[in-house]
Amino acid sequence: MTSDATTQTEQNATEIEKLRELIGRARVVLWDFDGPICRLFARHKAERVADELVEWLESRGLHGLLTEGERQSPDPHIVLRAVDRRHPGSDLVTELEERLTQEELRAAASAMPTAYADPLIRTWTAVDCRLAVTTNNSPRVVRAYLDSRGLAECFAPHIYGRTTELHLLKPDPHCLNRALTAIGSAPSAALMIGDSPSDLDAAIGAGVSFLGYARNERKAKLLREAGAKWVIGSLGPLLGALRG
Repeated sequence: MTSDATTQTEQNATEIEKLRELIGRARVVLWDFDGPICRLFARHKAERVADELVEWLESRGLHGLLTEGERQSPDPHIVLRAVDRRHPGSDLVTELEERLTQEELRAAASAMPTAYADPLIRTWTAVDCRLAVTTNNSPRVVRAYLDSRGLAECFAPHIYGRTTELHLLKPDPHCLNRALTAIGSAPSAALMIGDSPSDLDAAIGAGVSFLGYARNERKAKLLREAGAKWVIGSLGPLLGALRG
């Protein structure tokens, strides 16, 4: 074995050992949905959904409701939250949220599973770890996707997603706190897996350990800059650590 290969093997072994220490304390795992479990908008693009929400608002004569930056955002959640800030609790927000949910349901039908997520979820369930989904997506969408993968029983009934109280979306820790309360877990016994700085902020707010998942270096950089201590580019080492 070459010195480079030996070094890489040693680094992998060290990473797995550190992951074992992190997951060894977890009796509850809180999963973000879009990213760690699947790429929800892998084919039904989020940018297109955001554009269609903006077009729908403009068709109702509400062009001036959004700033230029909000109109150009590729994130449909930014559009939804912007409208909610200006018209909280209104019928307009309710209808816009439902339109987003319908688009997310379409996306779920062609979502791409994150590598190693399915066996990792099943393995954690097999060792009696409690699992929950804590997401800004609609819980209806999460259930539809998990049903399609045969994973719903691994989480049921602990799916905590977007509600009509949009100000409580992450980075607010509301959905994490709901999960911990329902499961009956102390924050110190829980671990969250997320892929965005808002997930990290929510975990910190709930007092929960955080493991960042980043499918590319751009996302990894954002997580590290936000202060994430643990960031992995694949769930494979996590599965290996759990099985070990």
